[in-house]
Amino acid sequence: MQTSTTLSALLAGRTIMVPNYQRAYSWDTDSTEKRTLQVNVFLSDLLDHISSHTANPYYFGHYLFEEMEEDKYAIIDGQQRLTTSVIFLSALYKVLKEMCHVETVKELDDDLYVAYCNTIKQGNIYRFSTVEYDNRKFRDYVIDQVSSGHNDIETVSASRFVDAFDFLEKKLREMDQDTLIELIKAITQAQCTTHVVKSSVEAVQMFIFQNSRGKRPTNLEIIKAQFMYNIHLYASEADKQPALDEVTERFERIYRSISQVERNIDEDNVLNYTINVYTNSLWETNALEFADAELDKEPDRVEFILTFTRLLASCFAQVTTFFKQEKDNFAYHALLVSANKGIMFPFIIKAMHNEMEQEDLNKLVEALEVIFLRHRIIGTRADLRSRLNFYYQEMERDPQGVVHYIEALKTSEGWEGYWNNDELIRCLNMGMNHSVAKILLWKYENALIPKDSGYASMRYDQIVEPHLEHIAPQTENCEPNNGYCTYDEEFYNEYLERLGNYLLISGHDNISLSNQSFPKKRERYTQLRQQAKVREMTISDLTWDKEKIRKRHEEIVSTLLPSL
Repeated sequence: MQTSTTLSALLAGRTIMVPNYQRAYSWDTDSTEKRTLQVNVFLSDLLDHISSHTANPYYFGHYLFEEMEEDKYAIIDGQQRLTTSVIFLSALYKVLKEMCHVETVKELDDDLYVAYCNTIKQGNIYRFSTVEYDNRKFRDYVIDQVSSGHNDIETVSASRFVDAFDFLEKKLREMDQDTLIELIKAITQAQCTTHVVKSSVEAVQMFIFQNSRGKRPTNLEIIKAQFMYNIHLYASEADKQPALDEVTERFERIYRSISQVERNIDEDNVLNYTINVYTNSLWETNALEFADAELDKEPDRVEFILTFTRLLASCFAQVTTFFKQEKDNFAYHALLVSANKGIMFPFIIKAMHNEMEQEDLNKLVEALEVIFLRHRIIGTRADLRSRLNFYYQEMERDPQGVVHYIEALKTSEGWEGYWNNDELIRCLNMGMNHSVAKILLWKYENALIPKDSGYASMRYDQIVEPHLEHIAPQTENCEPNNGYCTYDEEFYNEYLERLGNYLLISGHDNISLSNQSFPKKRERYTQLRQQAKVREMTISDLTWDKEKIRKRHEEIVSTLLPSL
């Protein structure tokens, strides 16, 4: 492979694959074109190039490869750009085929057919393959275009390349044939530089020092490279290859997990939570500094790498399991809505890693939700992490220590009295952070569902753009007969910003209701049970005043207290 080449020459006569221990496709697309995401920039850069009419070829960056065998390479750095190039060319050839009314690319002119064979596919030979778990969908949807469905997408990365293909195809259909031909010339003749290594260790070491237009390396990627490089330097000859194979296999599992949950949680956060489990402490640690310190401990660095990567793969697997179960486990969902995730996930991951029984895990989840929600309602600056750290360290498969401690906090005084019942009631009877009020009204909404009704609890994400509506608006409505009481000093201080005057509502409805009179607002309160309760309270008196706010506030608080 030449160090300076074109994209067409880079792919021609060889196959390139993304190894499973590398990240799957991660570039995003904005079909609305309101944001400049990576795929959007990819297309706009190419269009800018051909519109400039420059004689200079387009420069497509630097690529790092590991040579696997003759004419077969694993791409280590640059795979996002290369994958997007293949997606773009495949969409481009598809549009050209249809524009020229031909069945196959071979029926286009000879130059275009050769370009297609060099960059996409010749016979049964695919020039490019993505990670194994996405590759079937990639070939069916992007290359062969025999799959039009979106229902069988299993990973976020697959969703991304489907979105990219759809977006690029749509934009290309808006162009004329001459522009499409210019784009083929521009991308296939684009200049790029390459570096080929013989060893995966050398490849991942060099990866860290590459700079590209795409996303910067995450801490997880940097640590992966450090681990493999340290094995290369310090493992014995007999242990080196088995250690490399084990770390590679662990990262295959890790990236498979990431492809399923990356829209729910950041991979570097999971790395941090794994450090919490490894150190058996809730205290936050800089991941790169932690890795450097552990790798400096001779002669145990290789053993540390193997132990930590086993734990890392397990923790990613536990996070994946949690999010799968959260879809059907309402207690998990409620915890996720209310939690301080930097404390919650170390608890949950450790419990699941230690194979805590499900009944006990449910008790842990419910107890954690209570303390996190109390902490948010009360808004104290007292450090919850330091109070829970001892019980985190002691917890193995039995959550009773944590559960009993959290229960005791409800009546504690002094250093641990910040979250007790008196403080909870005091803060519930005051104005509060609007995001917390939305969570409380969501819990209130679920409490209004009759237990024997057969209706399932409503998830928080079922509410479209949840907003907090002030029934009596924040700005006084001065129209005659507006349905509100006088906005005197007492009203501003004690009634306007209380739970009794808050209503959970969708964002669209909140905007449309705005500052209307109460009778007009009341007509629109038809979506949730709590809205129906407001209608019931005012069925014979179309006014919203201090007494109704007080009465509703007391009803909400008394309903919520048993669950707090």
